[in-house]
Amino acid sequence: MTQRTLFVSDLHLDPATPAVASQFLAFLRSEARHARALYILGDLFEAWLGDDDPDPAVRQIVVALRELTTCGVPCFFMHGNRDFLVGRHFAAETGCTLLADGTIVDLPGEKVLLMHGDVLCTADSSYQRLRRILRNPATKWVIRHLGLDARRRLAGRLRAGSQMHVGTTAPEIMDVTPAAVVEAMRNAGVRTLVHGHTHRPAVHRLLVDGRPARRIVLGDWHAQGSVLDWRDDEQELRFLPR
Repeated sequence: MTQRTLFVSDLHLDPATPAVASQFLAFLRSEARHARALYILGDLFEAWLGDDDPDPAVRQIVVALRELTTCGVPCFFMHGNRDFLVGRHFAAETGCTLLADGTIVDLPGEKVLLMHGDVLCTADSSYQRLRRILRNPATKWVIRHLGLDARRRLAGRLRAGSQMHVGTTAPEIMDVTPAAVVEAMRNAGVRTLVHGHTHRPAVHRLLVDGRPARRIVLGDWHAQGSVLDWRDDEQELRFLPR
């Protein structure tokens, strides 16, 4: 049987959308069990309040990821803009390995650059400004030391602000900037980039220093599942009907 490496992102798991969680749980207990590895490239959760969140909806995902890694399937987790507070306790509980944004991995046939994708949206200056504030280690330390209720209120305000921003900003501003993509790939020395964040699944062909390259964009899971299926001889960006 051909082994597969699977990539997902932007599930935005939330108690308000149980159908998404149910589909992901089924995915973890079926297709993912036969994978060489599973990579989650950010925004697994709509909001991550902290590794100490006792919400049952969160706990069932933690348990399911632990079941997957216990079965011998390596699972790698990259922070997104919604779950940047995921920490070492989550990694210990699930058995997942935390990856830095911009990690280069060796896949059959080539080296591939993995990113969540938000840092590539350089035209969205207000978003990048907020990102720098929230990702500052001092900011994260303060947030983690707030009470759970205070963190929940903060997450609600950030979500409302994000919805307002999306509703008032031109779509092309919130997409990746071509120059940022080329620079990231050139600096990494790769010809393939895989990322999420934009919710625009597609395979884009481009040139990096005159050489053919590709950018594979993972889809979100709002209306259906989305997975990049990387096999030794081919790669397929698939939708998973719900």
